[in-house]
Amino acid sequence: MMTGLGPLLLVFMLGPCLTPPTLAQDVDRYKHFLEQHYDLNPRGRNDAYCDTMMRRRGLTSPCKDTNTFIHGTENNIKDICTDKNGEPYKENFRRSKSPFQVTTCKLRGGSTRPPCRYRATAGSRNIAIACGPGLPVHFDESFF
Repeated sequence: MMTGLGPLLLVFMLGPCLTPPTLAQDVDRYKHFLEQHYDLNPRGRNDAYCDTMMRRRGLTSPCKDTNTFIHGTENNIKDICTDKNGEPYKENFRRSKSPFQVTTCKLRGGSTRPPCRYRATAGSRNIAIACGPGLPVHFDESFF
């Protein structure tokens, strides 16, 4: 009788290891997205802004080639993951229905070794993001 419980117990014990990512992992991915791409109140939006923000956000070891900071409220960005301010785009992305103020920082020079120097481009445009369950988790740098 005990031998019949062995395989069932094994499945019960391994089940949690085989489940999809948890909500906590999605929240971690969202926090990482915010750390890399969110700045509600930018100061300057010029080359010095990019040099400072890229260093402050840990994107300079090695120097990241391109990074965009979104200047809008967290709720407005989250709304892209819903029909309120988003629409399907490509395979796994959503595009904002309204433009956001953004600052794109592009690495100057060819070396990815610090010190990193960036060229800032400030503007307003629609953005494309990938969403976890209701949360932005990836910014599409290629969408302009």
